[in-house]
Amino acid sequence: MKTSLLTRIALAGAMTLCASMASAGITLDGTRVVFAAPAKEASVIVRNQGSNDIMVQSWVEPNSSGPKTDVPFAITPPLVRLGGNKQQILRILYQGQGLPTDKESVFWLAVQEIPQKAKEENSLQIAIRQRVKLFYRPANLPDTAANAAKSLQWKLVEQGGKAALSVTNPSAYHVSFSGSTVKLRTGKDTDTYTAAAEMLAPGVTRVAAINGSSGMKARAATVEFDSINDYGGLDRVTSKLSN
Repeated sequence: MKTSLLTRIALAGAMTLCASMASAGITLDGTRVVFAAPAKEASVIVRNQGSNDIMVQSWVEPNSSGPKTDVPFAITPPLVRLGGNKQQILRILYQGQGLPTDKESVFWLAVQEIPQKAKEENSLQIAIRQRVKLFYRPANLPDTAANAAKSLQWKLVEQGGKAALSVTNPSAYHVSFSGSTVKLRTGKDTDTYTAAAEMLAPGVTRVAAINGSSGMKARAATVEFDSINDYGGLDRVTSKLSN
C-alpha cells in the first residue's frame, strides 16, 4: 500500500510538471540559421508560447567538434523581456573578418528562457534552452549547398579486418544527415546494412563501421540517406559507391 501511494504521488508530480512545461517555453522559427554573405546580418524569431512574461538570453557558441576559433558574432538584443504569447526578432551580426572565405563555418546559436521568480514556494522552475546550428556561408562559393549531399564520395574500405564505409565531402558546404545512420544496399533489396552518420564538414573524410558487415554476401552497391537542407526539410539521396 505504501509503495502504491508513493507511486501515485510520483505520477501526479510528473503530470503536473509535464502540464507546466507544456504551457510554457520558447520556440524558434527554424531548426538552423544560414548567414549568407554578403548579407550584413541574419535573423531568427523567438516566440514565447506561455502566458507569463519571461526573459530571453541569446548567444553564439563555437562548434566543439570543429577547430578552435573565436566567435565573431554578436546578437542584438542579447537579453530581452518577452511578454506572454509575444515574439522577438534576434539579429545576428558578423564582424566581417576571422572566418574562412572558401568554405562554410558552423557555430551554435543558443537561446535560453529565464523564468521569473516563482510566486509560490516549493515550486519547480525549468530554464529551457534551444540550440540550433548557425552556418556562416561566404559569398561566391562553388556549386550550391543543395548539391553538396549529392557530391559526397562513398567507398568500401577495410578497418580492423572488417568492411567499413568511407565518405568524403569535397564540397565547400556542411552536409547534415537526418538520423544517425545511412543505409547500404546490395543488389538485393533484402540485403541492407547501416553505418553511423554525423554532420560532415567541408573537405573532411570519415570512416564508419558497417553494422553486420560480417554477414555481407555481396559488395554494397548504393548508399541511401536523408540530408537536411537549408530550410530544415529532408532530401532523399541515393549515391553509388566509387568501388
